[in-house]
Amino acid sequence: MFSWVKQEQGGRNKEGEMYQTVTEGLQTLYTKKLLPLEETYLFHDFHSPALEAADFQSKPMVLLVGQYSTGKTTFIRYLLEQDFPGMRIGPEPTTDGFIAVMYGENEGVVPGNALVVDPKKPFRKLNAFGNSFLNRFICSQMPNQVLQSISIIDTPGILSGEKQRISRGYDFSEVLRWFGERVDRIILLFDAHKLDISDEFSEAIKAFKGQDDKIRVVLNKADQVDTQQLMRVYGALMWSLGKVINTPEVARVYLGSFWAKPLQNTENRRLFEAESQDLFRDIQSLPRNAALRKLNDLIKRARLAKVHAYIISYLKKEMPSLFGREKKKEELIMRLPEIYTILQREHHISPGDFPNVGKMQDMLQHYDFSKFPSLKVKLIESVDKMLATKIAVLMAMIREEESKQPPAMVSGGAFEGSQDGPFGQGYGEGISAGADAEDWIVSRDKHRYDEIFYTLMPVNGKITGVNAKKEMMNSRLPNTVLGKIWKLADCDHDGMLDDEEFALAQHLIKIKLEGYELPTDLPEHLVPPGHRKNHTADALYNHTED
Repeated sequence: MFSWVKQEQGGRNKEGEMYQTVTEGLQTLYTKKLLPLEETYLFHDFHSPALEAADFQSKPMVLLVGQYSTGKTTFIRYLLEQDFPGMRIGPEPTTDGFIAVMYGENEGVVPGNALVVDPKKPFRKLNAFGNSFLNRFICSQMPNQVLQSISIIDTPGILSGEKQRISRGYDFSEVLRWFGERVDRIILLFDAHKLDISDEFSEAIKAFKGQDDKIRVVLNKADQVDTQQLMRVYGALMWSLGKVINTPEVARVYLGSFWAKPLQNTENRRLFEAESQDLFRDIQSLPRNAALRKLNDLIKRARLAKVHAYIISYLKKEMPSLFGREKKKEELIMRLPEIYTILQREHHISPGDFPNVGKMQDMLQHYDFSKFPSLKVKLIESVDKMLATKIAVLMAMIREEESKQPPAMVSGGAFEGSQDGPFGQGYGEGISAGADAEDWIVSRDKHRYDEIFYTLMPVNGKITGVNAKKEMMNSRLPNTVLGKIWKLADCDHDGMLDDEEFALAQHLIKIKLEGYELPTDLPEHLVPPGHRKNHTADALYNHTED
């Protein structure tokens, strides 16, 4: 993805290491600086498996999570505009496993056990979840243009109740946490008729703790309720999410009906179109921001690895050399919240950088603290140096790359359908209305505007700004908006309005009141006929002069 060599320094850092690409730089820093710290302090046993080359080089991934029959598989088909191998759609729970939908020259399905031994795929570490999971994990490959830029992960429909969670045969939340750490976007899908968040769904959302910046929420099938019901559904969804996603920010919710069927309720059509375009733009930006996301995740991982090293080395330091080890171990596990506070003060660490204390206490039960390594300052300093200097070099490379080549965008499938042509967003609406008409669109209502115009006491066919202001203020639009409308309507910039300019001002007010945006410059089709250049007359005049 990033294939240039930095011109100013020849892509070389102060230690003489050559980074041809940002991806290579991230991989090198991880392998040389962070991985030794992780291996020394058993980071992979407690938190996350080691990263491999495929984790740095893979395409951006989008993870879809939701209860059964919320439209996850249909959403993927909507984006791709074609069926994919292994796809099953129905009102009952149909997708009983994870499906990685990826690009491939030949259409087909790769089973999970074969997938986790492929070094080119970023799934090798999923081998730790065993056959129960791998038997329910496949890769669906197909030559689709959308998949050339991103990969999409479909997940099982989430059920409610303790029994369903246990019968899966693998730790569903841990698998989601593994994917959440590696994907670029997490999309939570909700059905407008099914807003309850089950126990398992709540645990699934909590598995994404620390990945809040990746989460987007989609309220699907929103066309099946009217406007009044949609307002209530939206409010209920936000209330339900507020109890699960414990953040001060409000989650971004996209409303719409993400399938290729006719809308059941068309009164919110404009809203759904605007929302779908916002969601498409968010997904389209993923390839452009992929390197930045991987850089951000590496920084988060480095901070957690440092904290983990401090915890492990502190527990080692507190252990007695000979007798009473088991008793001391139990005491230290009980005191872990207090130990967190001590380490916060001693090393000036933010409380948010520490792992979940309850989970850490459970995992520590299985280890012999006396075999933990002591604090190795050089390893910590190496990671600190990486965060302080090396990351800045890669940041500069990312910016330079973006300035030298156009940003990558997801294309094909549904991303092509509404960008160009007469069905593009806003085409033929608002300021664009009348662009294809032969007559001046304002003339259709000009007779009404003229009645108002002649009550404002025009002098020599024009009204002053004072008289125009009184009428325009009746719209109750802010002065800043009315000032912009005045500048657009006063075509000859004489500080007065003739009947055509006044009609144009009223037309622009109408457009703004209908919720559309105003342009920076007046489009050609809205220029009043009396203020347009007569190209024929100009040509005749110039010919006479010659």
